[in-house]
Amino acid sequence: MYGFPPPRVIASEVFATLPEHYRSEGSGPRSPTRASKTGTTLEGPSFDRDGNLYCVDIPNSRIFRFSPGGDCALVAEYDGEPNGLKIHRDGRIFIADHHHGLMLLDPATGPATAKVSVVCAGFEKERFKGLNDLVFASNGDLYMTDQGATGLHDPTGRVVRLRATGELDILCDTIPSPNGIALHASEKIVYVAVTRASAVWHLPLTKMGGLVKVGLFAQLPCPAPDGMAMDADGNLAVAAPGLGVVWVYNRHGLPIFKVESCRGHHLTNLAYGGPGNRFLYMTEGDSFSILRAEMPVAGRPLFSHL
Repeated sequence: MYGFPPPRVIASEVFATLPEHYRSEGSGPRSPTRASKTGTTLEGPSFDRDGNLYCVDIPNSRIFRFSPGGDCALVAEYDGEPNGLKIHRDGRIFIADHHHGLMLLDPATGPATAKVSVVCAGFEKERFKGLNDLVFASNGDLYMTDQGATGLHDPTGRVVRLRATGELDILCDTIPSPNGIALHASEKIVYVAVTRASAVWHLPLTKMGGLVKVGLFAQLPCPAPDGMAMDADGNLAVAAPGLGVVWVYNRHGLPIFKVESCRGHHLTNLAYGGPGNRFLYMTEGDSFSILRAEMPVAGRPLFSHL
C-alpha cells in the first residue's frame, strides 16, 4: 500500500481587513448578473511593482488596492462582475469579468473617473460563457478560464488563450467548471482547478502551442478547488474554500504543505508577494480579510515583475 508523509502545517496571519464602510453593497450600477448578488467578496489578488496588492469585489464590481502596510483604497467601481485580476508588466490591469469578458483598468485614474473598458468579449460569433481567472505567460500570452455555469452536468467549460499578437483560441473545451489557473515555471504545462470535479488538471502544451495528453494532476480531499499560485520550485498552491486551508502540491502531485487559515474557512484566491516574494497571500471571504503565510519557497515572479 502506497503512502506519503503528512504535509507540513504552516500558520497564517492577518495582513489586512476590508474597512467596515466597504463591506456593504457599492453605490455603482448593477449589471443583470449582479442584481441577485449581495455582500462583499474579495478575490483575484495580484501585486504591482510597488508592492501594492489589488483585489476584486465580485458582487459590487469594485477594485481595491492594499498598500504594503495593509491600508485599503477604492480604485474603481463599474457595471460588471470581476472575478480575477492580473497586472501586465507595463502596468496595465486586466480583469476577468464574468459578465463582460476581458476588461482593462487604467490604474492612473481614481474611483470617480476610473476607466474600465472591454478588451475582448469573446469570439467573433460567440461571447464568453463567463470568465473566471487568468494568468500571463512570460511572452505576454494570456490564459483564461471560461467557466460560466458549467459543471458535471455540462462539461463544456474552456481554457482560452489570448496571444500577445491578438489572436484568440481555445485550448480545451471539455472542462466541468474551470476556475483557478496557473502556469508551470517551464510554461509547458497549464494547471486548471476543476471546481465541480474537485480536481486539478494538467494541460501539457506542445511546441506549436496545442495540447496533448490532458490528465489529472491532483484529486482534492474536499470540494471546490478555487484559486492557485505557483512557487519557484514548481510547487502548486491550491485554495480549498470550505476547509480553510491551502494545499501545496509538489511537481509529482503529492501534498507537501498545508497552510491553515487563522480566520474563517473561505479561502478563495492566492498570490505570492511581500519581502523576498516569500509570503503567500490569501483572500478569505468570511472575514473580509487578506491573510498571509511565510512559505519555505519563494513564489514564481509575476508577469508584472518581469
